[in-house]
This record gives sequence, C-alpha cells and structure tokens, in this order.
Amino acid sequence: MSALKRLLEEAVASGAVRGVAVTAGDAAGTLVEAAAGERAPGAAMAADTVCWIASMTKAVTTTAALQQVEKGRLALDTPIGAVLPDLAKPLVLEGYSPGGEPVLRPARRPITLRHLLTHTSGFSYNTWNANIDRYMAANDIPGTGSCRLKTLTTPLVFDPGDAWEYGIGIDWAGRAVEAVTGRRLREVLADEVLGPLGMGDTGFRIGQPQRARLAFMNRRSADGGITPIPFEMPQEPEFDMGGGGLYGTARDYLRFCRMWLNRGALDGARVLSE
Repeated sequence: MSALKRLLEEAVASGAVRGVAVTAGDAAGTLVEAAAGERAPGAAMAADTVCWIASMTKAVTTTAALQQVEKGRLALDTPIGAVLPDLAKPLVLEGYSPGGEPVLRPARRPITLRHLLTHTSGFSYNTWNANIDRYMAANDIPGTGSCRLKTLTTPLVFDPGDAWEYGIGIDWAGRAVEAVTGRRLREVLADEVLGPLGMGDTGFRIGQPQRARLAFMNRRSADGGITPIPFEMPQEPEFDMGGGGLYGTARDYLRFCRMWLNRGALDGARVLSE
C-alpha cells in the first residue's frame, strides 16, 4: 500500500498527472485503494472522487443489453432493425465522388445486437475516421458529447460483420434497451445494474453529493503544464449516451468488475446468469 501510494505521488510530482486514484481487488473484495494529487484546485483526489468515466460506460450498457437478451426481449443475432426501425435499412459510406459527394449504398446484411456490442456493426467515431468526420461536418451532425439524437444519424463505414472499428454501436445498444423496456437508459441502469451492485455514485446525472467530490477536467498545454478546463456532460441530454455518458468513481467501478469476476453476481445480488 505504501509503495503504491509513493508511486502515485511520484506521478503527480513529475507532472504526469494532476490527480490519480487507484483501486484493485479480486472476486472476494477490495485489496488496495490509493490516491494522490488533486481532483480540483485545493481538493485532494480520493478513491471516491467522481469522474466522467467516458467509454468505461460501454461495459455497463452492454450488461443492461445482455439482461434484456436473458429476458427474451432482445436477441444477439437477429436484425436489430425490428427493435430500432432507424437501423432497418443501414447505408454504407464508401467514400466521396470527385465532386465531393458522399458515395452511399445499402448495407449487404442487417445489423445485429452482437454487431453493436462488439464494434463490428460498421459504425465509427469521427475522431478516428476522416470520412465520417467529413460527413458529419457537411451534414451539421454534432459530436457524441452533445448527447443529441442527431449524432446517431451517421452511415456505416463497412458492412456489418466485415471488420472492427470503434464507434457508436453501444450508444445504439442503449437505445435498443430503451425500446424494449419503454424506459430511459438511466432508469434501467439504476434499477437493474447500478443499484443492485451498490454503485451509488454512478449515473448520467451528477447529484449534489457527487458534485461535491467531482474531479475537474484538465488540458495539457504545449509547455507540459496541466490546466483545469470547464467540461460537463449534458445533464438534460436528448438520449442517455450508453457509449460514454456515465460519471462514477474508481471504487464503484471495481464493484462492477467484481460482479464479472463472480460470474454475474456480487454480495448476493445476481445481475447476469453465469
């Protein structure tokens, strides 16, 4: 424990990070917790510091989707267009014509939930795909961080099942959970995943107790300095972003990981079958 604490303090002192929290455990429980540096100017980082957990949201949303598979409301390998009509006739962006027009064609096979959950659907992120970035700019489509429904209106970049590319598939999986439950994703996660696992500091919205322990976002400048910047995920989003919208703590997320180590259950609460 002291060695871990010293390592984190050295990382802060070197300027590698402004603040860092670490927790580790196994199926039986938490083994270590340590933190160093600041979560905000003058406020110490801790294992219960609340952070935007970004794409770590994906595994939580996937869990909710798998619960719906177990209940028979969703299926892994049938066309998801039956649940999400907007995905019934997907288009593939092959590139651009010499005149700059997008070249689109119908996908050769339907999208399935398995495709969405495993990043093989053909959906991409504009951050890493220049063709999608160009398409979004030309069609005034906002980035995923806006949590606006229009952000989900991008074409595919390959036929479902043909390749792997990190993208918005799990945002669509969250929409599928909403479609078959008739509830917002935030409500499903709270009742079916986060609540049973005792993850009381995790959610799309930041409550007042969590805001009191919230970590700032920071930007590294050209000279290597780290400066706090204003940033917050929309608190009244058009859709709950299942691919990256959650806030939470290292302590909470370890409980989620330990559920998987215990084959779907934790402290008497079963979330998934073995």
